[in-house]
Amino acid sequence: MPKKLDQILVVDVEATCWDGPKPCDQENEIIEIGLCVVDVATLSRVERRSILVKPECSKVSTFCTELTTLTQADVDDGIPLSNACALLHEEYLAGKRLWASYGNYDRQQFERECAAKGIPYPFGPGHLNVKTLFAVSQGLSREVGMARALSLVDLQLEGTHHRGCDDAWNIAALLIKLLERM
Repeated sequence: MPKKLDQILVVDVEATCWDGPKPCDQENEIIEIGLCVVDVATLSRVERRSILVKPECSKVSTFCTELTTLTQADVDDGIPLSNACALLHEEYLAGKRLWASYGNYDRQQFERECAAKGIPYPFGPGHLNVKTLFAVSQGLSREVGMARALSLVDLQLEGTHHRGCDDAWNIAALLIKLLERM
C-alpha cells in the first residue's frame, strides 16, 4: 500500500496519570488524542482536533486534572478508544499517512493500549519522532522538552500545555519550522 505524503498527522495523547505510583487497580489510558493536520505542499497547519476518549480501567485523578485540565466528567462524554482509532483510520487515513509525535511516548502508548484491548492499531509504520529530529537539527547534545524547543526557535507556546490538541498544534509548528529550513 503506497504511503500518502500529502499530509502529516501530528498527534499528542494525554493519558490518565497520578502524582506518584499508579494505583494497583488502574491503568494508564488515553483520555485525549490531540491532532493537527499539516499540509505538506503549503507547510501549514490545516486542522486542529481534540478527540476525548473515555477510559475503561481508570479514573482521572486530581493530579491529572491539574496537569491537563481534563476532568472525569469531560472524559465520561468521550468515545471508546476503539471508535477513536477507527475515526483516525477512516477520516484521516492514518494507516496510509506519515504521522508524528514529540518523542516515542505517544506511539508506545497507542501500541500498548491497542494490543491490550485488542483494538486495531490505527497508524501505519511511518512515524516521525519530532523530539529527536529537533535535537539533531539544532545540534543539541540531548533531546529537550517541547516548551523548551519552542523557545529555542522563537515560537510561542499556544494554548494550554498538556492538552493534546494544543500540544499537537505546537508540535506541528516546530515540525513546520524544521521542514522550512530543509
